[in-house]
Amino acid sequence: MGLGALICAVVAGIAGGAAGAELTRGPNAAEVQQASNEEMARRWRSWPAGKVFPPLLPYVAEQGGEENARRVGISSRTDCSAAVDAALRAALKAARCRAVLRATYLDALQGVVVTIGVAAFPDQASALTARAAFPPGGTPSPGLRALAFPRTVADRFTAAARQTSSVAQAGPYLVIATAGQVDGRPARSVGRQRSTIFSFTADLEERIVRTLATPARPDCAGKDWQC
Repeated sequence: MGLGALICAVVAGIAGGAAGAELTRGPNAAEVQQASNEEMARRWRSWPAGKVFPPLLPYVAEQGGEENARRVGISSRTDCSAAVDAALRAALKAARCRAVLRATYLDALQGVVVTIGVAAFPDQASALTARAAFPPGGTPSPGLRALAFPRTVADRFTAAARQTSSVAQAGPYLVIATAGQVDGRPARSVGRQRSTIFSFTADLEERIVRTLATPARPDCAGKDWQC
């Protein structure tokens, strides 16, 4: 074998060894983090609806002690524009909203109805941009649209019946809650309302956003992971 051929063979062997090592090595820390972020961002569409919105959500009652809010139903629509008031649609579109999932819950005493929305975005920065569009201080409008279900105790929950709202953010998700009373009374007719009647909605938001945005340990062999 000539010197040139020998050098080529050595170079080819080194290149082949490097390629083999690249193909067989495990993912590095940056790749694992990226895979974790991507899996989290897909949860809104890869998880069953009942995992995003469990049938029961625990919360701390106004009088103390733990109660459970019961799920009334889940919307079949996921488009962003249908889930919020018109004044917020441009902001969500600009932030590249991918979907808004909605479900409605009742408190344990069946006096308060809560619609919870999960808005999914490509990344955390987009979610933070969208959050800034929502009014502060619990103002319900413009905000998440109420989700009523006919022939249930929540069938009177309309836009006018929304009395408060709140927004939580973690990772690429906003979790938005809007609440009112099951008799459908308009917010303007309530007068002075004790603020604690709706305080439990923050517990519901927190549980949902924590579940959605808690990083999972990557399983690079699993079908939901791309490491």
